[in-house]
Amino acid sequence: MKSKVNEIAVSYNGSLKTSLLPKINSSSCAAALAFDQWNKNNIELQETFKILLLNNANRVKGIYEVSNGGITGTLVDVRILFAVVLKSLTTAIILLHNHPSGTLKPSEADKNLTSKIKNAASFFDVKVLDHIILTPDGNYYSFADEGML
Repeated sequence: MKSKVNEIAVSYNGSLKTSLLPKINSSSCAAALAFDQWNKNNIELQETFKILLLNNANRVKGIYEVSNGGITGTLVDVRILFAVVLKSLTTAIILLHNHPSGTLKPSEADKNLTSKIKNAASFFDVKVLDHIILTPDGNYYSFADEGML
């Protein structure tokens, strides 16, 4: 008797021309783009973690929501994050999450997660360019600007 297994398909729809994709050249540019795309109905209600997927020229391939949590935190499964990064053939990422409280200071959990993702990314030659914390009023904190990467 022949064994049966599931077939796994991997897909990514990059239908926009590369020249039309926004280019990220600073933390303020990344923060503005992220804030513009963020759901304003829940930015001050619950914490959400996303990744900005970039090509080798720092053009934005897309934004992916990794997790949506509670008032004071969200659980990020690094395996899911990298499944998306690898599936989309991404060469650099910017980590994004919001603090519903409006506090810009990163927590120890924020710092530990950044380090964990950065270490994992090095195995795949993926650059972690920044980790940006957004607040409901549009302010941001950049790990890269503060020398924390």
